[in-house]
Amino acid sequence: MKLKRSLNQQESKTPKKPHRRNFLKSLTLSAAAVMGAGMLTSTPAMAAQTWKIQSTWDAGTVGYTMFEEWCNSMEEKTGGELKFKPFPAKSVAADNNALFDAVRNGVLQGMNPFTLYWSGKIPASVFLSSYPAGPDQPHQWDTMFYSMGMLEKTREIYKKLGLFYVGPIHHDANIIHSKKPVNSLDDLKGMKIRLPGGMVAEVFQKFGVSTVSLPGSDIFPALEKGTIDAADYVGPAVNYELGFSQVTNNILFGPPGVMSVYQPVDLMDLTVNLRSWNKLSPKVQDIVENEVRNYSQRHYLTIQQRNLSAMEKFKAEGSKISRLSQGDVQKFRQAAIPVWYKWANKNPDARAIFDIQLKYMMNDTVGYLSEEDIKGME
Repeated sequence: MKLKRSLNQQESKTPKKPHRRNFLKSLTLSAAAVMGAGMLTSTPAMAAQTWKIQSTWDAGTVGYTMFEEWCNSMEEKTGGELKFKPFPAKSVAADNNALFDAVRNGVLQGMNPFTLYWSGKIPASVFLSSYPAGPDQPHQWDTMFYSMGMLEKTREIYKKLGLFYVGPIHHDANIIHSKKPVNSLDDLKGMKIRLPGGMVAEVFQKFGVSTVSLPGSDIFPALEKGTIDAADYVGPAVNYELGFSQVTNNILFGPPGVMSVYQPVDLMDLTVNLRSWNKLSPKVQDIVENEVRNYSQRHYLTIQQRNLSAMEKFKAEGSKISRLSQGDVQKFRQAAIPVWYKWANKNPDARAIFDIQLKYMMNDTVGYLSEEDIKGME
C-alpha cells in the first residue's frame, strides 16, 4: 500500500505528454480567440446610421451641387459610421413648414435651410443670420458664434424644440433684382418686392415697400408675369442660374464693399433631429461639427468665385448695376434699430442672442453703434 501510494505521488508530479489531438484543439481555440479579439477591436462602437437631409437649394444649382458633394463625402470621413443622404428642396418636405416639422418628427434627420426661415417659429432666429444694417462681414458672425458664446446659446434654444443646431454655414449676401432702376432708398417707395419675412420685411415697409413672401422657386414666374416689381434672393451666382437676367434689368447693391445693406451675410445652417444626434458616438459628433465649419468656408468661397463670373454674364445680358450710398446705409440703420428691439423683446431667447450682438456692434473694434444711436431703446 505504501509503495502504491508512493508511485501515485511520483506519477502526479511527472508532467504528462499532451495528447496530439488535445494540442491541436487548444491551438485552434487560441487562434479563434486572437481572431475574435481582432474583430472586436475593428467593430465600430456605434451602429452605422444613414441620415436623410433636405436642403432648401433647388436641384441643379451650384448651392445644391456643393451640398450633395459634401454629403456624399461624409461616410468615408466618419469611417462608415454615418452616411448623409441629400435631398433638394421640396423633394421630401413640400415647403419650409413641412421641412421644420419633418426634422422634428424624425421623418428627416436633418435640414440645410436658410436660418431666417424660422422667424415665426423661433423669434431668435432673426438674429442668427444677418439682418438689416447689422453685422455685415462673415468673420463678424464667426466671432460671435465661436468666440462669444452665441453657438452654445443657439443650441440651448433649439434643444427645447427637439433639434440640435450643429452650426452656421456661410452663403453670401442677398441682392435685389428689379425691373426698374433703384438708385436710393426713396426709389423703393410704391414697389412690390419679394422679401423674406421678419425684420427684413418690416424695415422695407418703412420705406413704402409692399412686401411679398415667396419661396425661391416661385420668384422667376412672379417676375416674368409682373406680379412683383422686384425680388430679393441670394447672390449673383445662384440668381443667374435661376434665370433672373431674363426677367429683370437692374441689380441693387449696397455701397462699395457691401453687397447688401439688409442681408449682407445670409447664413444657412445644418440642423438635425436631437434624438438622432444623441445616437452618434462623441467621435462622430466631433467630426460632423468640424465638417460643418470646413464646409461653411468651402461653400462661401466657391460661391464668391462663381459670383465674379456671374456678374460678367449679367452685365453682358444688359443688367445695370446701382448702389446705395453710405448715407442710405445710415438711414437704413436708423429705421432698423427700433425693429431690432421689437424682435429682441419677443422672448428671452431672442433678447439673449441680440445682447451678444449689441455688445459686439458697440465695441470700438466694430463701431457700428453708439450710445446715442440706441438712446431710449429698451
